[in-house]
Amino acid sequence: MQVLAISKPKNLYEAQLLQKHHQLRASVFFSRLNWDVAVVDGREADAFDDLGPHYILAVSASGRLAGCARLLPAMGPTMVAEVFPSLLPEGRLKAHPAMTESSRFCVDTTLEEGRGGGFVHEATLTMFAGIVEWCMASGFAEIVTVTDLRFERILARVEWPLQRIGEERKIGVTMAVAGILPATPETFQKLRPANYQSQIAKAIR
Repeated sequence: MQVLAISKPKNLYEAQLLQKHHQLRASVFFSRLNWDVAVVDGREADAFDDLGPHYILAVSASGRLAGCARLLPAMGPTMVAEVFPSLLPEGRLKAHPAMTESSRFCVDTTLEEGRGGGFVHEATLTMFAGIVEWCMASGFAEIVTVTDLRFERILARVEWPLQRIGEERKIGVTMAVAGILPATPETFQKLRPANYQSQIAKAIR
């Protein structure tokens, strides 16, 4: 499974991948999880997509989009600080230049490729490793994110535990928590699946 990073699409293929990523977000967050998100023409997007984020995308060998996540510098506007301040101590994020925010993480759980016999889909591990690789290549050492308790347990099982920075609270239909994840070479090697392929270094050059 291959992972790549896209900010502004450079060609038709990348533009199509970004469209598919918005469709996957709609399928996961609106249709499956019943989150209160805006969907137009089958695509989910919000104001943070207008801030020039980088998107980490996992693509299967058959060319199908398998997973996606959105990364923004934590020093600028972020979802955790502006949408979920109730999850932060005193409602504030102690951001620094080496911190990025990951949001809108999702994986196509219907994809058979990469399912295997493990407890975590290969697309999930590919996404985790891709996020860490991009962070290291871009000068970020920490990732702040908001997640639900089920996903927090997945992070613990792959030995990438979330360091909570606030108390868990019910947000809409979800029990959510904010926390920090390390982006280190050791973490990358631990998370990286056996057939991991990446174009991230090429995208950053």
